[in-house]
Amino acid sequence: RSPESLLDIAARKVAEKWPFQRVEERFERIPEPVQRRIVYWSFPRSEREICMYSSFNTGGEESATSGENVDETRLPFRRGIALLESGCVDNVLQVGECFHLSGTVTEPATTSEPEMVCSVAISFDRCKITSVTCGCGNKDIFYCAHVVALSLYRVRRPEQVKLHLPISETLFQMNRDQLQKFVQYLITVHHTEVLPTAQKLADEILSQNSEINQVHGAPDPTAGASVDDENCWHLDEEQVQEQVKLFLSQGGYHGSGKQLNLLFSKVREMLKMRDSNGARMLTLITEQFMADPRLALWRQQGTTMTDKYRQLWDELGALWMCIVLNPHCKPEQKAAWLRQLKKWNSVDVCPLEDGNHGNELPNLTNALPQGAHDLGTRPHRTVFTRAIEACDLHWQDSHLQHIINDDLYTNYCYHDNTENSLFDSRGWPLWHEHVPTACARVDALRSHGYPREALRLAIAIINTLRRQQQKQLELFRNHKKDLLHKGVTSITNLEGWVGHPLDPIGTLFSTLMETGRGELHLFPSTRRFLEEGESYLALAVETALMGLGQQRIMPDGLYAQEKVCRNEEHLIAKLQEVDLDDTLVKIFRKQAVFLLEGGPYSGLGELIYRESVPMHTYAKYLFTCLLPHDAELAYKIALRAMRLPVLESTAPSGDMSRPHHIVSVVPNRYPRWFTLSHIESQQCELASTMLTAAKGDARKLETVLESIQKNIHSSSHIFKLAQDAFKIATLMDSLPDITLLKVSLELGLQVMRMTLSTLNWRRREMVRWLVTCATEVGVYALDSIMQSWFTLFTPTEATSIVATTVMSNSTIVRLHLDCHQQENLASSARTLALQCAMKDPQNCALSALTLCEKDHIAFETAYQIVLDAATTGMSYTQLFTIARYMEHRGYPMRAYKLATLAMVHLNLSYNQDTHPAINDVLWACALSHSLGKNELAAIIPLVVKSVKCATVLSDILRRCTLTTPGMVALHSRRNSGKLMSLDKAPLRQLLDATIGAYINTTHSRLTHISPRHYSEFIEFLSKARETFLMAHDGHIQFTQFIDNLKQIYKGKKKLMMLVRERFG
Repeated sequence: RSPESLLDIAARKVAEKWPFQRVEERFERIPEPVQRRIVYWSFPRSEREICMYSSFNTGGEESATSGENVDETRLPFRRGIALLESGCVDNVLQVGECFHLSGTVTEPATTSEPEMVCSVAISFDRCKITSVTCGCGNKDIFYCAHVVALSLYRVRRPEQVKLHLPISETLFQMNRDQLQKFVQYLITVHHTEVLPTAQKLADEILSQNSEINQVHGAPDPTAGASVDDENCWHLDEEQVQEQVKLFLSQGGYHGSGKQLNLLFSKVREMLKMRDSNGARMLTLITEQFMADPRLALWRQQGTTMTDKYRQLWDELGALWMCIVLNPHCKPEQKAAWLRQLKKWNSVDVCPLEDGNHGNELPNLTNALPQGAHDLGTRPHRTVFTRAIEACDLHWQDSHLQHIINDDLYTNYCYHDNTENSLFDSRGWPLWHEHVPTACARVDALRSHGYPREALRLAIAIINTLRRQQQKQLELFRNHKKDLLHKGVTSITNLEGWVGHPLDPIGTLFSTLMETGRGELHLFPSTRRFLEEGESYLALAVETALMGLGQQRIMPDGLYAQEKVCRNEEHLIAKLQEVDLDDTLVKIFRKQAVFLLEGGPYSGLGELIYRESVPMHTYAKYLFTCLLPHDAELAYKIALRAMRLPVLESTAPSGDMSRPHHIVSVVPNRYPRWFTLSHIESQQCELASTMLTAAKGDARKLETVLESIQKNIHSSSHIFKLAQDAFKIATLMDSLPDITLLKVSLELGLQVMRMTLSTLNWRRREMVRWLVTCATEVGVYALDSIMQSWFTLFTPTEATSIVATTVMSNSTIVRLHLDCHQQENLASSARTLALQCAMKDPQNCALSALTLCEKDHIAFETAYQIVLDAATTGMSYTQLFTIARYMEHRGYPMRAYKLATLAMVHLNLSYNQDTHPAINDVLWACALSHSLGKNELAAIIPLVVKSVKCATVLSDILRRCTLTTPGMVALHSRRNSGKLMSLDKAPLRQLLDATIGAYINTTHSRLTHISPRHYSEFIEFLSKARETFLMAHDGHIQFTQFIDNLKQIYKGKKKLMMLVRERFG
């Protein structure tokens, strides 16, 4: 290619930087060839910006993370390319110095839509599109496909565009006749639109004192921008506001959350391109967020906003941090943003940073010599507070400027080893600043398109963190003995880095990972600040490990606590994508050693503060990574991490005072850990991972078991671990691992002890599972749990589940027991049964009798326990059940004895003719009748005393008169072979009681009888007559009874008429 001409170079620079008004002011006459080259170079030459303004997804980072499979062919930019390539752009004309491009774009016909021709007009200035109009009527934030097609036509085929000088220049070249003809033709062609305006302008021009005659010359829309015109890309502010308002009104439905995240990504993209519309667009978005009516509603109702909505606010706050930390923004611009942020911050409904209530956390500028120290910081920090504080930060610090701008900034002669040294021992620069603030600078540099500067500052911050970590380790080692002796538990950082609103560790990690993934060739010089053989990837991993291992206090509020968990899991998920090599394993080892020995600076130090964020999730990741390379170290980390001091009954005692550089926290405030269930499940996951890895190693299994028993306080989680261990130990493809089975059993026993005196809906499942586990372990385990049943089970569980299962045939077959072993187990089961029956006869007596059936002495003992308990604690239902069991087993006299004891506790009133005990009473009378006259004579007084229901008594009476007594003892002398007489005892007593019950029941019924029950009452009297007639003088008694009713209840005329009709 031939070199560019000086004219082209000059024209291009003028077109990029100068408004045309300034060009005109500077030069009286500009030659036409020069004007044409300015025209040529004034249109945007990069398709990247056109792409950015014409679609959400530009193939960048946001498209990869948006989670949507967008059909790229439907994006306006892609459709615009398709229209251009298919020859749909026509009549392209450019008038003036880069300020007006017009043309038509034909939208081809489809099956549902006819062909459409769209007139497109574009204005632009200094290589930026400043306004667009299109006949398609598109209502969107971004440019339509037709605007894209016309713009790309001008970018790709500039030589095919007809160029015309500004209309003012054309008019200047016309004589009077030509000008008159031009105006008259213009009015004729557009007379309806132009004529009123033309007449008005003509009147004003002819008037000497009109305003139009006070100004020299006339405006020319095609002649270029004036000096005062703002030079920025066209952004439809109204559409931005409408779209955001629409997305917010959808409340998270229809993918509105994703759409808002894509808008935020678009803001970041604009910032990266150093486009002033980034801040402008974010302002519009924020105004709509602040105007969301749900904010006031939530505040009024005292409810919290949804998690996804809360994350959108977080991103909003983070973006404002990036904007105000722009290293090259003008002071007046920052002042305007500060005023706007303070205005939003002062609104009552402005969301708080932690989603709950603010903490008095350190000001962003606390660690800096620069900036004002606002000691009266508002305790309630909103999502904008950090951005407001960041307005006090500046970039003028000479050391900071050297770090971000100079790859060769070193000082090898610098040997100052003080805490705030500017260089380390290698001469590499350090940056001492509140870590989240320093990382916010890195994020701002990345966001504003300064990746090299962001990387340099990130490396300086990480080297500072490494140096601080080493110094903390040395400090603790020097004071370790004294600190451990006093039992000091302190927190070194109230504001943890993981879960922080500014996400410092995530920022450093992303910065380094992006550099290491393919942009390495862009920054070769920054490698001088890496160790020999070290990579950006290794540095990113080490940074993440340092941040995750930091001891930090659990923040207040549900959202803040959930954010800590979510950020930790997100960071670990990113780490899991990295393949470990030898270099990374060394880093893992180094960080693991620091975690174990780092004292109060480490979340895995020997003594940790009670409210420190637990390390279970992080330790599980470290354990799985280190296990293949250094198993001992892996187990040390995991076992140390098992602690959960917030659940310990007493906080560790000791002197809470610490050296001045460590912040002490009052320990006696009981914390509200909203995420405690999640934390406990993570603790359980860590323990399960260790159990799985320790299979076959008895020593390690014992250590893990002790840790579980000491640190896990949830019975359901221990039960889950027991089940997990059992599954692992009894895998189908291998022989059972007896050591792991014993661990499973031990955990199961602990669950039994923990839940013995508390309510747990899974208790029966737990008991059954324990018996299954003990069966797998062996006969001695079963014998052991039965010997010590009172520490593990309730009497009911021990008899109805444990002993019954142990004595079942399936258990005997499963264990291949010999006769001697069977007898030993049976003996233990019988002993257990008798002990349970003594302790809880009501619920265990029947099970005890069943278990003792095969041993006469034990059975007799159990029977005696039942008899002793019958007079005190046992109900008639339990006694009848046991009595029926005795009859079934062939002990009718014992059944009879228990039935009589049951009758003593029973009481059936006159109206309980459907009582569940009726069948038991009938069964007891039938049993007595079958045993003989004496037994029947003994039970009838009990029946008469306990049963007042006439229908039940009459049923018993009828049954006793149908057969002869003593039918089960045909060969005994008690069987007389004659039916019993109703005129003699004991049936006479039963007959009198039945008649008396009918009389009493009749009077009771008549007290509250209603007409709809009359027919039922007449049937009742019919049954009563049948019973009366069984007596010798029953007819007379019944007649007297009816006459008595007629006399007493003569007021119930209709009823008495029915009685008279039926009974005379």
